[in-house]
Amino acid sequence: MTSLSLYTKLETLPTELKKEAKDFIEALLEKNEPKNNSMYRKPVFGSLKGKITLSEDFDAPLEEFNDYM
Repeated sequence: MTSLSLYTKLETLPTELKKEAKDFIEALLEKNEPKNNSMYRKPVFGSLKGKITLSEDFDAPLEEFNDYM
């Protein structure tokens, strides 16, 4: 069924039924929204603050590359 055929059928409905169809479509859209499980959660900026640390010698040259310096 195409969007055009749905729109044509919707236009033939009386006003009361158009409102009912609108409510039904909104209910379907709400039912189709992703649930609040971890798979769909948006990351929160700054939520890992303090959980990731770097060592003091992070920028120090590695011994393996002494031959190239």
